[in-house]
Amino acid sequence: MVMSVVRNVELAPPPSRQGLAALFSGANRWRVPLSVLTLCILPWVLPSQALAVNVLIYGLLAVGYNLLFGYTGLLSFGHAAFFGAGAYATGITLGTFGVNWFVAMLIGLAVAGFLATIMGVLAIRTRGIYFSMVTLALSQLVYYTALQASSWTGGENGLRGFTVSTLSFPGFSLNFLDPLVKYYAIMIVVALALWFVSRVLNSPFGAVIEAIRENETRARACGYNVERTKLLSFVLSGILCGLAGTLSAMHLSIVPLDSLHYQTSGLIVMMTLLGGAGSFFGPFIGALAFLSMEDIFSLWTTNWQLIVGVIFILFVLYLPKGVWGTLISWGKG
Repeated sequence: MVMSVVRNVELAPPPSRQGLAALFSGANRWRVPLSVLTLCILPWVLPSQALAVNVLIYGLLAVGYNLLFGYTGLLSFGHAAFFGAGAYATGITLGTFGVNWFVAMLIGLAVAGFLATIMGVLAIRTRGIYFSMVTLALSQLVYYTALQASSWTGGENGLRGFTVSTLSFPGFSLNFLDPLVKYYAIMIVVALALWFVSRVLNSPFGAVIEAIRENETRARACGYNVERTKLLSFVLSGILCGLAGTLSAMHLSIVPLDSLHYQTSGLIVMMTLLGGAGSFFGPFIGALAFLSMEDIFSLWTTNWQLIVGVIFILFVLYLPKGVWGTLISWGKG
């Protein structure tokens, strides 16, 4: 009995580590308000408000990808298709048809969701590297389709000729050209998206996709429809990435063709891994880390991608859970 007591005392974590574990547990319950609060102060601590807006947009893009990769365990190299599709659909409806900005966003989401459904149906029956290659091939098909449809997309020059200067609401309007107003307007959309993702992860569906990530065979043996769950996760991920694309189009008033390129898909993967795949706030940390490194190293050399690539390799080797994921693991102890 004495040995049992001694053993329990030895295995018990120190009080400081217990406090950290309780802190992280409480933070997880309030992850959406804490994330929004952190994003609220972002434009006041970063060097420029333009960088803060990019962190919002690319952080949301990585959040959408993280739902598929970090929580479902599916590595896709084709999510640039949804980002670019949402951006192009929004830009075309704004510039060519002159619709309201809100309707243009809804159309961008619908196009991204439709494209994600088609790509998901074609890719979801494959596994492992074959799934990754199928998504990459389908994404490049979308890229070359946009390149050839130059009368609609602008071809190599990208889509131009549209500007969202005001956000009109019943009874009032916002000056979207004001950098600070633009940031907080986009932040509201991002906050709603984070709330939605949190609800999904806390639902039975969220438990099922994590079960598929851990052991797909066991999840299928428990009676879950694995293929349908994967497809739904793929579509939700594509819609969130399409939402990031619509915000990017409204922010830049231009949709570059590179938004559909496989390099953008690789960028999404890097941001997710840098922040921490499978963590709630990690994608924003990854977006902030990547965009900050781009701003700093591009001032030193035109080959800044080489430096970022070396840092990314070091992260994969020594911090495979990313910045935020490592902090959470260490805190939980």
